[in-house]
Amino acid sequence: MANHESLQKLYIDELRDLFSAEQMILEALPQMEKKASHPRLKAGFRSHAEQTQRHTERLQRIFSTLGTKPTGEQCKGMKGIIDEGKEVLKKYHDSDVLDAAMIASAQRVEHYEIAGYGSVRTYANMLGLADQENLLQQTLDEEGNMDHQLTKIAEEVVNVEALKAR
Repeated sequence: MANHESLQKLYIDELRDLFSAEQMILEALPQMEKKASHPRLKAGFRSHAEQTQRHTERLQRIFSTLGTKPTGEQCKGMKGIIDEGKEVLKKYHDSDVLDAAMIASAQRVEHYEIAGYGSVRTYANMLGLADQENLLQQTLDEEGNMDHQLTKIAEEVVNVEALKAR
């Protein structure tokens, strides 16, 4: 691996960014679960925390295979998304409206992750790292599924209840 710019270096930098993001998400989810009022949303946040732990473990396996550490810079993008989510927790007090706002925040998290995992999965493919590509695809699939679950909870229950709060 060269010291100058390369796809391999970009791949590792992006993996580190995702690892940092996952660590921040692990810290934020328990508070979101605690604040959620709807049981399906609470369960969704709990499930997301379990998935996030698995995503972190997959990334650690990849870093081990690459012979490098997952630590590096803080993910500024995820920090911004989580900071906005914290503002939502302070801004909304009606439980149904707060649940709807938390779903929107959680989906911002999911979309950021989907973009990041899609990129690193493609880099792994280009670099001929099929095992890593498969691990990253598993995570990408789970992120997409979680996004769909959040949409379903929003459309079927939470947003309907929030509409009544006006």
